[in-house]
Amino acid sequence: MRSIRIFMLVTLLSTIVLVNFVSALQGYRASMAEAQQLFDQQMAATAQLLSAMPVPQKIPVVVDHTGSMAFQVWADEQSLLMRSNNAPQTPVSTFAEGYREINFSGYRWRVFTHHAADLGAWVQVAERIDLRFQLADRVILESVSPILIGIPVAGLLIWLILGRGLSSLRKLAAALQEKRAEDLRPLPIDSPPVELQSVVSSTNALLARLQGSFDRERRFSADAAHELRTPISAIQVHAHNVERELSESSGGERQLAHKPDSLAKLQASVERMSHLVEQMLDLYRTTPDHYPARFESVDIYTLAREIIAENYAGFAAREQQVELRGASATLDGDRFALSILLKNLLRNANKYSPEGGRIEVSVRPLNDAVELRVEDSGPGIAEEEYARVFERFYRIGGDRHTSTVEGCGLGLSIVQHIAQLHHADIKLGTSHFGHGLSVQVRFPRRGPNREQATDESIAQGETNHA
Repeated sequence: MRSIRIFMLVTLLSTIVLVNFVSALQGYRASMAEAQQLFDQQMAATAQLLSAMPVPQKIPVVVDHTGSMAFQVWADEQSLLMRSNNAPQTPVSTFAEGYREINFSGYRWRVFTHHAADLGAWVQVAERIDLRFQLADRVILESVSPILIGIPVAGLLIWLILGRGLSSLRKLAAALQEKRAEDLRPLPIDSPPVELQSVVSSTNALLARLQGSFDRERRFSADAAHELRTPISAIQVHAHNVERELSESSGGERQLAHKPDSLAKLQASVERMSHLVEQMLDLYRTTPDHYPARFESVDIYTLAREIIAENYAGFAAREQQVELRGASATLDGDRFALSILLKNLLRNANKYSPEGGRIEVSVRPLNDAVELRVEDSGPGIAEEEYARVFERFYRIGGDRHTSTVEGCGLGLSIVQHIAQLHHADIKLGTSHFGHGLSVQVRFPRRGPNREQATDESIAQGETNHA
């Protein structure tokens, strides 16, 4: 059974019904025995009453009687002195003291025979057994009926009581359901019942371990990226100095295009490493549970135009056509994080679109949302890869992609982090150029409450600091 509440209700009601049934059965038996005893006493009392009545000695008297009993009075010489109209003219039982069960007149009778010495006669009183049982059953059922009626009432009360008792479990489930994926703070449940204390403490301990693991991972990534920045910058400076010295040693005739192959590879590798470090830092900075968001009113159309202008040299170098469509649209967002999102989307479009390719950025204001779309004319992404491309360091076809373009596999992970920070939805598809990738990000116009976002960031920072 999948419901604890229903399971407990059925179990308790079954137990109550079983106990009541056994009790009722025992009570029925005891009540029937007691009722038989009372009926027998009544028959004996009737016989005593008949013994005290004067009766004729010669002519039998027939008494009209409409009750459940029949009676006969016989003289010692076994001549009939008196009988009820429902009694036969022959003896209903043998002339011996005591109780017997006899059949006559088509029924089973309980017969009591008594010898009245003062009267010099035998008194026989009979009562139909079926009428006895009917009367006893009626009395017993009247006493059992309240129990039968009380079972549904008990079921309703048990259902309500169980609901009240399981409310703490529902609160625990609600607290877990309301938690965002990045929220690893302890469950806000005060004074849980004894039965749930171990569950709550174990869950909070698990969340604390996960938080510690993520904190160590973030610190390692951030520290590693920060520590690598300095030597990478130094290598870039030295590589530039080597290039200049080589150029000077050849009288200035050596141009950039004729630099040694090893130097070109060194500079490309250092540039790639520098890009990886910057991407790792961006990934760390934009993690929703770590990023100290500062939400303000941002015109995403104007911001997109600024980012395109900043990166226009890269598009011009590959002779790519970049077009911005749409209209001004404002939303509540973090300007710095949105800038990183746009830079990553545009850099991906720049890298994977061929020389002379086309890139289109569109901003479309909706009723309660703003839609940002970046489309390129590159090779695109197969639909079965849409979910995996948001994984960190994942690249389709391995390290160099089928397009031979170098990358680190962090760009779309960063975009996803920033979208989650703004409660935005990301959708991948095929661009309207017929091939290439389309990335659609739909932002709500009213983002997370600014104070709430700030308070959560501060609280998270205090947790991390502690």
